[in-house]
Amino acid sequence: MKLRRELSEDGRFVRQPNRFTDRLGPPEPGRYRLYASYACPWAQRVLIVRALLGLEDVLDVTIVDPIRDEKGWRVPDGDPEYLSELYHATDPGYAGRYTVPCVWDTRDKRIVTNDFPQITLDLEMSWGTSPDLYPKRLRPDIDIMNDRLYHGLNNAVYEAGFSRDQQVYEEAVARVFSTLDSLEVRLAESEHLFDVLTDSDVRLYTTLARFDAVYHGHFKCSVRRLVDYPALWAYARRLYAIPAFRETTVFDQIKRHYYITQTNINPSGIVPVGPEIDWSL
Repeated sequence: MKLRRELSEDGRFVRQPNRFTDRLGPPEPGRYRLYASYACPWAQRVLIVRALLGLEDVLDVTIVDPIRDEKGWRVPDGDPEYLSELYHATDPGYAGRYTVPCVWDTRDKRIVTNDFPQITLDLEMSWGTSPDLYPKRLRPDIDIMNDRLYHGLNNAVYEAGFSRDQQVYEEAVARVFSTLDSLEVRLAESEHLFDVLTDSDVRLYTTLARFDAVYHGHFKCSVRRLVDYPALWAYARRLYAIPAFRETTVFDQIKRHYYITQTNINPSGIVPVGPEIDWSL
């Protein structure tokens, strides 16, 4: 599979760069279509922000099938049959993984962006104003937090799960739990990462939502579970109580995607039963 291209010689997972990085233009109903998956944490971020900002009427969405193969993500309505067709329509020589989220420009017939860190910021700065998820007074701090979350948790779980070297794996796991431990202290004193709900909370939530169901076992991040962190677990449930978070969190699709698609880790394709966790407050 194409994922092999993202493994370095020392067994380290090195995520591919985002190929399409143009910025979104102003919102135009019917022009832009978001391709996303409920299974993917990077895509769920955009789905959450879209819902929080009330952008459903100006950003159409297609949810791809959670089971991905060599051709990439299958599009349920069959137009196109696979997301890869849009990648090759935009760049005929494209040879990387076909990733979600990505935004297709129906007017210019091209992928504008698959730059998942920037998509939510574009929506927050240019498309929606309430709630203000990227307030100017907090932007430097949010940027620092987002970088810390990415390297210490969001991507670090993948570095642990896809590693092919014991030392590399252990280093990634150490970062994951060092980050969770520090976030536990921070959230014991605060309802959110900052004094209001921000883009950083969205980025943290999508990893927490998958932690016990997937990352703890499948990615071998098994030192502790999310439910073992009282403050983080309470925080995750508070966010889950918000419809934009809850309605885009589909545990069945999350589990089926990771356990069935990632045969390099789970060759049997068996989806485990559980964990039985009550996310309600």
